[in-house]
Amino acid sequence: MITKTAVSFKNINRLAIPATISGIAEPLLSITDTAIVGNIPVDGLESLAAAGIVGSFLSMLIWVLGQTRSAISAIISQYLGANKLNEVSNLPAQAIFLNLTLSIIVLLSTVFVIEDIFRLFEASGKILDYCVSYYGIRVWGFPLTLFTFALFGIFRGLQNTFYPMLVATIGAGLNIVLDFVLVYGIEGYVPALYLEGAAWASLISQAVMAILAFLLLMAKTNINLKLQFPINKELKSLIYMSLNLFVRTLALNTALLLAVREATALGTKYIGAHTIAVNIWLFAAFFIDGYSAAGNSMGGRLLGAKDYNGLWRLAKKINTYGIMVSLVLMLLGFLCYEPIGRLFSKEILVLNTFYSVFHIVLFGLPMNSIAFLFDGMFKGMGKMKYLRNVLLVATFLGFVPTLYLGLYLGWGIHAIWMAFIIWMLFRSMPLVWKFRTTFKPLLQKG
Repeated sequence: MITKTAVSFKNINRLAIPATISGIAEPLLSITDTAIVGNIPVDGLESLAAAGIVGSFLSMLIWVLGQTRSAISAIISQYLGANKLNEVSNLPAQAIFLNLTLSIIVLLSTVFVIEDIFRLFEASGKILDYCVSYYGIRVWGFPLTLFTFALFGIFRGLQNTFYPMLVATIGAGLNIVLDFVLVYGIEGYVPALYLEGAAWASLISQAVMAILAFLLLMAKTNINLKLQFPINKELKSLIYMSLNLFVRTLALNTALLLAVREATALGTKYIGAHTIAVNIWLFAAFFIDGYSAAGNSMGGRLLGAKDYNGLWRLAKKINTYGIMVSLVLMLLGFLCYEPIGRLFSKEILVLNTFYSVFHIVLFGLPMNSIAFLFDGMFKGMGKMKYLRNVLLVATFLGFVPTLYLGLYLGWGIHAIWMAFIIWMLFRSMPLVWKFRTTFKPLLQKG
């Protein structure tokens, strides 16, 4: 049984702080690419647009097939809380094998139709050419990232976010160094590869992260990744949770990809500005996601131990901490409003467009925090079906109508970011309501 003292500031932050550092690594890689690519001296604007389009598509693939991470984490943490971890010892290897097989199938199926895919994003001419060359390199890091994500899920289920942080930090640091070296080159030693250099930097970093995560799992845990039979009894549950998250993530990425498509259709300066804004939005989201990860790990363990009072205290505390973090980020954003934009581009048209919507991004951060924090807790508790339904409603009854009504009314890029605000409102409120109505009646008095 988890004791009442387990839900403390120290224990939450022991998981949240490393998870925050780990969580910002992926958007930091994307932000680094965006900032460096946006300042390429040859076709910088077209390169920035291509990086934004390809980055959005790859994020969709990773998020859709990377949901095994949350399912593995939920099952392991609940079995850990119930002191029955030995019953799922062969599950991780089976889950990873299944996931990597799917990823290779998806990867091979996209390679032959990639120009058609990017035309759906309204890419054409030089931007389309850059998209194809950039994707042709970046795509091979896709299975590597999924493998790393699955290992991170195992660590999270074991209540360990330190090793994922270590791996992610090394990967992000390596990516930044390689970005400068390969994009701009070193005179007399390394030729400037421009956009393709950014792609190679990401691929090499992803490979290093996969190797490090595997070595740490082998050295620091008792988890065996050798494929063993019979099939674990929880594999069916894991597949069911993953399928619910798969549908949920399709809905999530429908919103993100429609935003990219409509920003591209508005014009080059708009997709450039949107690429900057969405990278900052994702950076803030993953920053807040550190407390979501703590809620994910501890929530599953507390549910497995049937400690509902602890679960209630956990929800209150991580929301308090997460909202405080979002308010700090919002304040920093307003204090550094113009310098932040200049980090990513020197194009005046792009910057002016970005500045016109940046305040919307910032004002939405506290509400985003509530959505992400409860999202993490529900994943840890294995409530994937409800998360799926919430995202479907939020996307198709919230985001899409707001987006196209705004575009019809001539709001331009403002329509995209107002749609994001409505989207997050539709995502956060049902989670708060469901948690309260489910667990408040289970609280023990005294």
